Amino acid sequence: MNSTEHSNHSTTYKAGSISLGGAVAMGTGVMIGAGIFALTGQIAQLAGPLFPLAFIVGAIFTGFSAYSYISMSNAWPSAGGIGMILQKCYGPGAVAAGAALLMALSMVIAESLVARTFATYVLRPFDISGGPLVPVLAVGVILFAFIVNIAGNRSVGLFSILMAAVKIGGIALFGIAALWSSGFSFEASASGSEASFGPVGFVASVALAILAFKGFTTITNSGAEVTDPHRNVGRAIMISIGVCVLTYLLVAFGVGSSLTLGEIIAARDYSLAEAAEPALGEIGFYLTVLLAAVATASGVLASVFAVSRMLAMLTDMKMIPHSHFGMSGTIQRHTLVYTVVIASILAIFFDLSRIASLGAFFYLVMDMVVHWGVFRFRRHEIGASATVLLLALGFDGTVLAAFTLMKLETDPLIVFYAVVAIVSVFVFERFYLARWLAPQTEHSH
Repeated sequence: MNSTEHSNHSTTYKAGSISLGGAVAMGTGVMIGAGIFALTGQIAQLAGPLFPLAFIVGAIFTGFSAYSYISMSNAWPSAGGIGMILQKCYGPGAVAAGAALLMALSMVIAESLVARTFATYVLRPFDISGGPLVPVLAVGVILFAFIVNIAGNRSVGLFSILMAAVKIGGIALFGIAALWSSGFSFEASASGSEASFGPVGFVASVALAILAFKGFTTITNSGAEVTDPHRNVGRAIMISIGVCVLTYLLVAFGVGSSLTLGEIIAARDYSLAEAAEPALGEIGFYLTVLLAAVATASGVLASVFAVSRMLAMLTDMKMIPHSHFGMSGTIQRHTLVYTVVIASILAIFFDLSRIASLGAFFYLVMDMVVHWGVFRFRRHEIGASATVLLLALGFDGTVLAAFTLMKLETDPLIVFYAVVAIVSVFVFERFYLARWLAPQTEHSH
């Protein structure tokens, strides 16, 4: 499928409409939100005092993972993004469609994760850390994102680029100021917690760190629109990952310099706000809450747009069924509604830890399907390294196994939910498409 000049009743893609800088802003805009504000404390809970290192390892593993997407996007830059990659590997069958739907669902999960994080931070000045106001505010910010998206794609694009700059600058200043005020000490290395940390916990924490970087796939999904896509898609992905890892490390060390490990874990859903007050005083606390609100709200906005767009593309590619449910307008407007409804339900019924866990399971399984497909069917054609592809597959498998073991000990129900959901997605697609695999004619295997 060549989507470079793709236009129909649901979406319109204009080749060369996104600059390299715009693509980087889009990737970082989606990444910075969940990764910083929602996951820092959760990663610390699993990794212990080594939690900043988990972000570095997560970035390295993500770099290997990105190789598959970059290699395929360089060969076939497409607005079909991950759907195109999977179809090129497996053909238009249930394996490709199921993995693509898992990707879309992991993006919806990220949306609800960031929405709940928005609510958690906004309520911190009132010393509210739970209760009905959290899901109410989370749904409220999702609905706000829906209204802005309805206003048009141009407003979303400009707002996302502006907010990416504000987020990165503000968060970097927080990290530097917190480190400076602490005299560059690292309080989190002190005990302060009775929790037990080990190698399995650290590897499991990398699953959440990878989740913090998965926003790079947004760039893949806009491949046909990036200027000089054969060069710039890969460059944009690697630059955005690099920017994010530096930003994440500043925050991790900033939080670790202000709070002990026990305090970070106790405040895991709002660790930046908790770290701001001892480091920067009351004004710093309120500024951090404001920054978190702006960053997470813009993250939800970017995510709603990205998910609805991907679902519209999968509908165009006949990978998922579509029903208008009596609604008028384009398919993308319908997928906006579906996205908002699903994200709102998740935000109401799941806490941050469970939402993040579900997202990690979905994303890692989808990622492994992509790596195997590129290795098995396309590596010779695109000149990809078998070693790098197998390493990416092995890293994902190791992290997924460790994360599953940890969750079976601490929250077995979320493992059950994840397994049922993943199996249901593939079984549903099998019945919808009536075949598991449909290798394309250009496969020579």
